Amino acid sequence: MRCAGIDIGSRSIELVVLENGNIVDSRQTDSGFDPMKNAKALIDGVAYDAITATGYGRHLFEIAFNSPTVTEIKAYAEGARFLFPDVRTVLDIGGQDSKAISLNGDGKIKKFEMNDRCAAGTGKFLEIMARSLGYDLDEFGAEAMKAEKDILISSMCTVFAESEVTSLLAKGSDRREIALGLHSSVVRRAAGMLKRVSVNAPLIFAGGVAQNPCMRHLLEKALECPIQVPENPQMVGALGAAILTAG
Repeated sequence: MRCAGIDIGSRSIELVVLENGNIVDSRQTDSGFDPMKNAKALIDGVAYDAITATGYGRHLFEIAFNSPTVTEIKAYAEGARFLFPDVRTVLDIGGQDSKAISLNGDGKIKKFEMNDRCAAGTGKFLEIMARSLGYDLDEFGAEAMKAEKDILISSMCTVFAESEVTSLLAKGSDRREIALGLHSSVVRRAAGMLKRVSVNAPLIFAGGVAQNPCMRHLLEKALECPIQVPENPQMVGALGAAILTAG
């Protein structure tokens, strides 16, 4: 039986197909302004027997494709445990939300916390701040790591932080130091979430922001805990949904 999972996020859509416990297909596309149209294009031509949806747009997918759904918390916990069987803590920072999940020794969810009410501390926040500083998102983290010190950013509200960045640039502040300060502010928020659910190694960092080297470095430093990042961190939710499809 081929079991599929689809993770419909605010920025991207991921699809994973499992057969006999092995990943046999995985695909990704942008969510765009019509995520259901893009989801349909992603799954067209893919062979599967059943599919489960998770993520930001899972309820729309449920209506459009008569598919069962699962929460992102369950999906990310299952996906992380598949890749790292001894995982105890999961951090996911995506485009529009972030979540911290604590697991017990049997892989069951003990506690979780989620920020999905504003862009603060998410990939969208970093994307907007990168643009404000004139960086491409792909280079933002690497450039921040070249700074000798960071500049404290007092606001986590995207609008106020962008205004603060503009003011700092007008005063002649170093772009890299501002960039490092912005990364530090996101890390403080993420570390606070993790500490509230309890941090135990191994800690798995998933989601698009896990590809940012500065975020990984600062998190390890703040938590004093090694962090493991999957080879394809954006696929963890879709993988978990596929596992739950299989039952």
